[in-house]
Amino acid sequence: MPARAHIIRLAAVSAGLTLALSFGLGAAAPKATQMVPQFEWDPYWPKPLSGGRILGNLIGVAADTHDHIWVLHRPSSITEQERGAGFNLPDAPCCFPAPPIIEFDQAGNYLQGWGGPGPGTPWVDSEHGLFVDHKDNVWLGSPSDSMLLKFSRTGKFLLQIGEPGHKEGTSTNPKILGGPAPWVDPATNELFVADGYRNRRVIVFDADSGAYKRMWGAYGNTPDDSVPWKFNPAGTDQPPSKQFQTLTGVAVSKDGLVYAGDRSNNRIQVFKRDGTFVREKFILPKTPRGTVDTLAFSTDPEQQFLYDADPRNMRVWILRRSDLEILGSFGQGGHFGGQFNSSAYVVTDKKGNLYVGEGVDGRRVQRFLYKGLKPVAR
Repeated sequence: MPARAHIIRLAAVSAGLTLALSFGLGAAAPKATQMVPQFEWDPYWPKPLSGGRILGNLIGVAADTHDHIWVLHRPSSITEQERGAGFNLPDAPCCFPAPPIIEFDQAGNYLQGWGGPGPGTPWVDSEHGLFVDHKDNVWLGSPSDSMLLKFSRTGKFLLQIGEPGHKEGTSTNPKILGGPAPWVDPATNELFVADGYRNRRVIVFDADSGAYKRMWGAYGNTPDDSVPWKFNPAGTDQPPSKQFQTLTGVAVSKDGLVYAGDRSNNRIQVFKRDGTFVREKFILPKTPRGTVDTLAFSTDPEQQFLYDADPRNMRVWILRRSDLEILGSFGQGGHFGGQFNSSAYVVTDKKGNLYVGEGVDGRRVQRFLYKGLKPVAR
């Protein structure tokens, strides 16, 4: 008999950010009933890869206009132990690195895979940051190289932004990127980039030509590389950093707000498209190494909810997008189905289902089926 799907029960968050098994917004909750998405782990997605192919460190998840799910991983991260007999026997039944970029359909079938260095095609030295735009072009960057690459959905090279080979941070130079993660806004055809592994900025380019348009740092300030890189979040004895630290993801809502995941500062900052600061939210701010990696929106017309992949507490946070109030979370650390090991990447499909990619030792992507809204218990 097939294994039964596990129901993911959302955990409520009190003012002290203590998790419970039921929701409660407290005395200050609005009179209107707050509704929160419910999810159920799907044990049948994706289907196993054929030919003994396996995934390495998963480093990006994206959805296209066909509601297909794309995955980016690092084949070079697969160890000798993981390769098994395939490490030194080319005709062994297992195990061989899958192509860096993989496309799955809604049924979980492997449709295609491509990527890697080749004649006339540039490639990054370490994969990072996947996005498929409204024209079904595929974008990726690198945490250690200094460029972004754009491809067609079939892997044809289209555009390079940035100069490869730079290893130093320089937040004032738009030609030198430092660990970019892309997001293309279909309303403006602008490429918004979380450029925050060595640089400390959101930077914007034209998505067709690659022409530089503008940039900004935390709170909409000018990026300043002289500010020390250190763990300095709210809730400690020091004020929040006035600059980004390890900016890992950016997402643009339909109403034109830019959400930036400032991982090492444990915060989300929100801006208008021109870089005007709107608000911020800290999530478990005393957590070392960061609680905000990538962000995704719910797929209702108003995009009422914001999802945050937290790779340190091994969960996905659910926030009310209008004010960034934390409504709940799901997930826990572990290797069983529905659990997480470095839950760093999240995306939604058109049905509202969530796909969570796990980096480092997780090496997988899981689907969580959207099961409607449930009232928050008072």
